[in-house]
Amino acid sequence: MALSPQWLDELRARVTLSTVVMRTTKLQRAGREWKACCPFHDEKSPSFYVNDAKGFYHCFGCGVHGDAIRWMTDQRGMSFMDAVKELAGEAGLEVPAPDPRAAQRAEQQAGLHEVTQAAQDWFRASLDTPAGAKAREYLASRDFDAHTLERFGFGYAPNARNAIGGALKQFDRAMLIEAGLLIAVDEKEPYDRFRDRLTIPIHDPRGRVIGFAARILDADKKDAPKYLNSPDTPLFDKGRTLFNLHRAGPASRKSGRIVVVEGQMDAVAMAAAGFEDAVAPMGTALTERQLEMLWRLADAPILCFDGDNAGQRAAMRAISRALPMLSPAKTLSIVQLPPGLDPDDLIRQQGPQAMEALLAAPASLIDTLWAFEQTAAPLRTPEDKAGLKARLMAHCDAIEQPDIKALYRRELLEKFSAFAFPPRPPRAAREKHEWKGGFAKAANPQLDPAVAGRLRQAADGGSRDLLASAVIAGLLRFPDQILAHAETLARFASSDGRSGPALETLIEAAEMLEPGQATPISAPQGFAPPPDKSRFAFLDEGADPQDAREDLAEAVSLLVERPALEAALAVATARFETEPEAAFAEQQRLLKRKLAFEKRLGLMASRRAARAAQPEIDSPVADPGIPDEN
Repeated sequence: MALSPQWLDELRARVTLSTVVMRTTKLQRAGREWKACCPFHDEKSPSFYVNDAKGFYHCFGCGVHGDAIRWMTDQRGMSFMDAVKELAGEAGLEVPAPDPRAAQRAEQQAGLHEVTQAAQDWFRASLDTPAGAKAREYLASRDFDAHTLERFGFGYAPNARNAIGGALKQFDRAMLIEAGLLIAVDEKEPYDRFRDRLTIPIHDPRGRVIGFAARILDADKKDAPKYLNSPDTPLFDKGRTLFNLHRAGPASRKSGRIVVVEGQMDAVAMAAAGFEDAVAPMGTALTERQLEMLWRLADAPILCFDGDNAGQRAAMRAISRALPMLSPAKTLSIVQLPPGLDPDDLIRQQGPQAMEALLAAPASLIDTLWAFEQTAAPLRTPEDKAGLKARLMAHCDAIEQPDIKALYRRELLEKFSAFAFPPRPPRAAREKHEWKGGFAKAANPQLDPAVAGRLRQAADGGSRDLLASAVIAGLLRFPDQILAHAETLARFASSDGRSGPALETLIEAAEMLEPGQATPISAPQGFAPPPDKSRFAFLDEGADPQDAREDLAEAVSLLVERPALEAALAVATARFETEPEAAFAEQQRLLKRKLAFEKRLGLMASRRAARAAQPEIDSPVADPGIPDEN
């Protein structure tokens, strides 16, 4: 009976592996995992670990590795189907009825595995023949040791159109074609796909040969690709395969990381230098399926692509593919190699320690995104800078997870604002400007009287609520944050009649306001008192400026979010007459969001109280505490 991979994945997901293992092996909790002395070999200290989240067990002593089904077959000696039936019964799954077509596919794949393994044996033997001298010379030039050559299984495909068919006569030509070893064109005689090339086998996660990568040996041959991979076959799907994964997977569980390099030979060079946790895609950009495979091994896989323009474009293609898939704690890290160097070049020139230093301090995805877009095109004119902002926001829009999208949007807008509107030198320094031909000082910059008047109105709380008044007061205190939140504030201002005019005036005057200096509204007479500082830490003159800016950003977010929440609640309430059940459910959901909103607002006061409660070095006066909400 052949069971679909999807059904088997569902079975594994429903089974708690540690529960299965504990029936015969005593486990001890070790953080998020379980550990024990390995049941597959004798040992005195535990090196056998069970990870329920990832659904596998692994022994760092003997290397045994598997899932719940493998445990039942290897440790308890059950047949595959008996193991599946027992686990399915426990999981409440019904074993599918036999599918003749699935059975036929499984039988076909089993036959193709024999073909690809036979081809690997033949390629390997051909490397040691006189015809393989050129391939051996190339390997010698790479300085790979004997252990690397042996475990990666390098071989040689002879320079002949009908060599492999004659060598593998035990298999039908149709099977050789299906395995990707022969090319059939119309009614012509099939011919060898790999000719006069260095070969290296591609394995599935279980270590079975499923295809080949082959490198050209004639450097003068320009009418053929440098690297050639097997085509997609019933065994090999380039979008679902990572080169060297069957070796790098166990290694990554020890190192806690997984490194992605551009090509198969890069992965070999990394392994030869001691970096066993390196994999490579199959000559294409990383696919969604490959990213999922990587995230099973590490929360932040490290992309380590070549330091040339092509390598950086490859990294950006991977980032673009990953953005819609980002989830909490799942991201990418990026190592940028020196210009013109690939991993092998770096290791040869500067040693493995140079590579280790880079892998230990990779750049974040968001920093790489910013750096790439900032250098992707000239930024001389306002239009150029607007184009940069549009590209950054397009990347944010590609992110599907709402919290991550909001955080990326905020941080990228802050980076853009700092770049497009850099802080000006202090006013005192600007006032010392002298003309070339004389001694006249530049006049102090003055606000338009009308704008200054509107700023006075902005400082007056008027009919605004406490949060809006606090945000406006905070922006007046930290005018450098006005432009950082300009787009968000402008959208809010256009729909809010009470606070909108004040916010629009702040945006208009932002360039003329100086952090920490007197503003046109600094005179005390005639203005409303500032909002309650004990509730909003960013208004406290003794607060750390960076902490205050972060609190102000949270307050801006709350201010903008509140109207949409209130409007949605009003709509849900209005639906009670026509759709009471749906309206009630929607109202309850929105009320939970409102409670979360109020909690976030309360946390601002809690943070203020926590900071105030810290011992004061310069003053023994105690903080009066947080006033009652009422």
